Amino acid sequence: MKLKNIFLVVLISCATALASVWGYNRWQTTQTAGMQDPGKLPVNYAGFFDGTKAVGPVDFTAASTSATPAVVHIKTKTKARQATNNLPRGRNPFSDLFGDDFGDLFGGPNSQTIPEQRASGSGVLISDDGYIVTNNHVIDGADDINITLNNKRSYKATLIGADPSSDIAVLKIDGKSFPYMVYGNSDEVKLGQWVLAVGYPLTLDVTVTAGIISAKSRSIGINRRQSESPIESFLQTDAAVNPGNSGGALINTDGQLIGINSAIASPTGSYAGYSYAIPVNIVKKVVNDLLKFGTVQRAFLGIQYSMEDPSDEERKEYGLKEGEGVLVGDAPVGGAAYVAGIKKGDIVTKINNVKVTTGPEMVEQVTRYKPGDKVTVTYLRAGKENTVTLTLKNRAGNTDVVKNTTIIEKLGAQLEPLDKKTATTLDVPGGVVVKKIGSGILSKTKMQDGFVITSVNGIVVKNVDDLRAALEKYKGSTVKLEGVYPGYEGSYGYPLNLGE
Repeated sequence: MKLKNIFLVVLISCATALASVWGYNRWQTTQTAGMQDPGKLPVNYAGFFDGTKAVGPVDFTAASTSATPAVVHIKTKTKARQATNNLPRGRNPFSDLFGDDFGDLFGGPNSQTIPEQRASGSGVLISDDGYIVTNNHVIDGADDINITLNNKRSYKATLIGADPSSDIAVLKIDGKSFPYMVYGNSDEVKLGQWVLAVGYPLTLDVTVTAGIISAKSRSIGINRRQSESPIESFLQTDAAVNPGNSGGALINTDGQLIGINSAIASPTGSYAGYSYAIPVNIVKKVVNDLLKFGTVQRAFLGIQYSMEDPSDEERKEYGLKEGEGVLVGDAPVGGAAYVAGIKKGDIVTKINNVKVTTGPEMVEQVTRYKPGDKVTVTYLRAGKENTVTLTLKNRAGNTDVVKNTTIIEKLGAQLEPLDKKTATTLDVPGGVVVKKIGSGILSKTKMQDGFVITSVNGIVVKNVDDLRAALEKYKGSTVKLEGVYPGYEGSYGYPLNLGE
């Protein structure tokens, strides 16, 4: 009995000792967040976790596996072209003063061959029947567009439509049951969120890189290179993007498409830390318009604002606080904002109850709508908040659906077929006479009234129908119009960008 009591006492003592040690260790663990080693700076947790556990490591394998089959390699080819001096012999004043030999230094049919050019980029399949979204600058001016899938199968692509303002283009390949990517929601993207860039950089095979969203609603001015009314509200990331990634996918960790990679900020032309993607909510609007109307239904709020931050003087004059809204520089007469009563000096703070603090944020919100849509605009005037409902308009100042202008209409010129007698004199099978250049895209060349178009990229043109067919074949590309001037020697060529 005595032995049994002694054993019980020892057992209780051991249990008590173990419990004491365990309890002390638990207490000690809870104190380590605020402890410091002698001679070192104090350290502590920067965040308040409120009892929640930190998120574990993110696994990108599922997203990468689902996305890579839907990202395609785009290879383009621009055929060799003759760049011709655009002033006909005898029309240069130096020819009149010093003779044709001297004039040939400045005019005449001298030409230079621009060699064939090849380039590559990326694209994203967005439907199982072969529609692909990419950047406009990837395919701009291309004569041939070839698509290679992740499984190495290749296809010829047709350009469906392009929008230089947003730098978006839509292509189509024939087939069915293609792997395609599901749209995400770029409005839900958060700073610090993990993202993956998927594409074909530096002519490599499909490549995945990881980074985070480092900024939203960025404007870097790059689309001004191809449009007078650019749309820029980029997602900025630090996922590595290099030449060839353009047009590829920016995805979230669920494998959803949240952006189309478009540009990099770099002093060297290669990745240097930041890349920019077009938010998918803008992409969806542009793609839908191109498929439904053939051209983008661009809505305008009807205000002018500075791309630069307001000066201290302007902030003081109009009472604009940092991050408060967008200062209205002007509200032109007849515009949507003017009709609704918005004036110069007002501060736009919300579009349809969505807060906007910068010009790019405001443009991104308006871009989602089409002419004729009604939106509410909240603005400050003399410190007082006002809300109005206005009807967005198109560039022409009305709410009509913008039609896809025919290729001949885009030329903007007065055209007529070359008569048989003149054709015989010029020793050509036919042609189209440009009676008057007009104000269309032909006015951007150095062509002069009276020019006779005889071919487009080597395709013989005998009449206006031939001209239309040849231009339609190269819709969205840069072509070379060749022909003659009656009464002058030689043939002449003019490059013409049909994507303008």
